[in-house]
Amino acid sequence: MPGLEKKSVFMAAENTVAKNTDKAVNEPKLHAVSAALYDADDETFIYGRNMRDSMANASTTKLLTCIVALEKADINDTVTISQNAASQPAVKLGLVAGNSYNMKDLLYGMMLESFNDCAYAIAEHVGGSTEGFAKLMNEKANEIGCLGTYFITPNGLDAENDISFHHSTAGDLCVIMSYCAWKSPKSTQFLEITQTMQYTFETEKGQMVFNNHNRLLTETDYCISGKTGFTTKAGYCYVAAVEKDGRRMCLSLLGCGWPNNKNYKWDDAKSLVEYAVSDAAEDSYCDAACVTTQQTGDTQTTDKQAAGKGTPAVKKEDRNTINLKYIENNKKNKKICKNFLKNFTINIENFF
Repeated sequence: MPGLEKKSVFMAAENTVAKNTDKAVNEPKLHAVSAALYDADDETFIYGRNMRDSMANASTTKLLTCIVALEKADINDTVTISQNAASQPAVKLGLVAGNSYNMKDLLYGMMLESFNDCAYAIAEHVGGSTEGFAKLMNEKANEIGCLGTYFITPNGLDAENDISFHHSTAGDLCVIMSYCAWKSPKSTQFLEITQTMQYTFETEKGQMVFNNHNRLLTETDYCISGKTGFTTKAGYCYVAAVEKDGRRMCLSLLGCGWPNNKNYKWDDAKSLVEYAVSDAAEDSYCDAACVTTQQTGDTQTTDKQAAGKGTPAVKKEDRNTINLKYIENNKKNKKICKNFLKNFTINIENFF
């Protein structure tokens, strides 16, 4: 709680991704400012770059919009369009205020073509208003452990309010993707939508065809879902769920280039998956003989994280160092390491 000088801290494995310095040369070469690679089965991060930094995340927001809508409403609902939804900026379907549409069609339009008006129409129908839907989104994010996420808009367009700006983290987006693809009671419907390559939609103006813009679905044999995004602030973004060599993983990329670098995200995504099945990744799971924390008011950050934000790492004599028994770095023992850290809660006052 605010004001406490001493408090209990829990350094979970996902707070930082320890690296074996001998393997550093084998780490993926990425364009993204922030990135994460997540093992959905073990709930551990295989790789992270600035993955706890709060960043604009553009239309990757629609992952959560979709899953909340599927869980809170019927896919066959009839949705009446407001003027607010109809007036959303491009990219848009061109919804007409006062007309009614099928929720299923709107979901396909939002996830395949990233239509902003579809996202607002869905949000207003499910939440009563965009503000009401944002509350549902943030509650869901908190429920699944994504405490670094704060959403204001259902379509991911940049926004600010008195609390914060619209943002997430690379780490949180992996957890959101994992929930959508495998853990939600509506995961089957979610995957059916996001795996569809082409969807035909009947409108008052005639037939329209929605096309899926997730290139990894056709360029690889391991991608099972994903969502792209772009705003001027966020840059190109991408989140995906993959299944490779019997493993279920999620990857996220934020700030992955700006125009004219639209294709950087595909290269980065493939590099992360290649890294995931490499020997270097095997050694990155639990390669830490100790965990170091730095007190920063009401939060706890690692020295590496603090330094990554332009803040000098805390001096050795000023820090609280917790030495944990070394656990050998290999795939067989990664679960042991995870469970050891997960259940090891330390009261920092014991070290004062």
